[in-house]
Amino acid sequence: ADLNSRPLFDAMWMAGLFVGVLAVIPQFWLISRTSGSIEALTSHFIATMALSRVLSGVFMWHARWDITCQPWAQGYNHAVWAILGAHLMHLLLLGDFAYFYAKGIATRGLGAALEVSSLDTLV
Repeated sequence: ADLNSRPLFDAMWMAGLFVGVLAVIPQFWLISRTSGSIEALTSHFIATMALSRVLSGVFMWHARWDITCQPWAQGYNHAVWAILGAHLMHLLLLGDFAYFYAKGIATRGLGAALEVSSLDTLV
């Protein structure tokens, strides 16, 4: 993506986006190996990161016309779809967690540990 006409920094930003998406996989693996129980603050952190990705995705959707790249295929801006695809993949990975988080908050409140017994099917 050509966000500031600096290829090195653009590549580093894009790599950081992709690594951030993959970073949730070890977190879910650890959660599934610890009997599916998450401390309240840890669950709030993961939920906050999901909200951050939602807001970032909305911003990138609205900014998609401003993102340019040197096309690999003529007339196709692959950078926009890579960025939006990474955001979508992150949200798909967090979807199962979001369900259990919302359910836990509604039934037990903000201070209770979160039980995510079927999260291990994701990993």
